[in-house]
Amino acid sequence: MEGTNSGDGEGIDLYLGSLEEKRCDAYIIIADLLKNEIEIKLLIGCTEEEKEEIFAYQNTSDMMKGMLVKR
Repeated sequence: MEGTNSGDGEGIDLYLGSLEEKRCDAYIIIADLLKNEIEIKLLIGCTEEEKEEIFAYQNTSDMMKGMLVKR
């Protein structure tokens, strides 16, 4: 996301879903054991299926795990 900063010096990551209403109602907190850092990824306009798919993708590595938080 332009104009933002995260722990790795880059912008905040986001996933843009297929819903017409582009509302942020969930995020994933990621622990990256290789980089020794925590990141937050915003989920904007995602269906429940998209949220679960993104969550599963973020947890495919033994060295990077995430927790899905829904509002």
